[in-house]
Amino acid sequence: MGTRAWEGLTIPEAGTFDLDASHTHVGFVAKHMMVTKVRGSFTDFTGSVTLAEDPLQSSAELTLKTASIETGNVDRDGHLRSDDFLSVDKFPEISFRSTRVVSHSDEDFVVLGDLTIRDVTKEVTLKVEYGGTGTNPWGAEVFGFSISTEIDREEFGLTWNVALETGGVLVSKKVKIEIEGEAARRTA
Repeated sequence: MGTRAWEGLTIPEAGTFDLDASHTHVGFVAKHMMVTKVRGSFTDFTGSVTLAEDPLQSSAELTLKTASIETGNVDRDGHLRSDDFLSVDKFPEISFRSTRVVSHSDEDFVVLGDLTIRDVTKEVTLKVEYGGTGTNPWGAEVFGFSISTEIDREEFGLTWNVALETGGVLVSKKVKIEIEGEAARRTA
């Protein structure tokens, strides 16, 4: 389909793009014992971005399978899947749906949307960095992006914690979400 110039950026023509799972990482960071960062990711997800004729009218959605959470530690992963945290049997998915693009400056955008975890939906603000567009070796038109936000997990019913004798808690309330990805134009 090609590209177009828009406010100093080269962006794809309007259309729908699906996340390329093999080139997208959906990760998170939380603090453990107030002193170190624990990183994890979700490995099973689907999502799409619909670029509008007016790019500021574009939309996006993402669905994560909660059972796919991985932190590199089997015991911790099991605990995160339990009723103390994600309760994957009752709440098999986390979802996000954008509601509007608030602002942009060069390749940086601010996007509002609804994040649903454990059937609790809250509005979140995403910082989105547009990474550019190209054609992959198989002829598909793609674009890249980086997304970040921070949430208070307790607002979504993820309240399990342990108070530390030295003060503070075992698991931070704040969780940073980081997505690095690529999306390819939908062909059918």
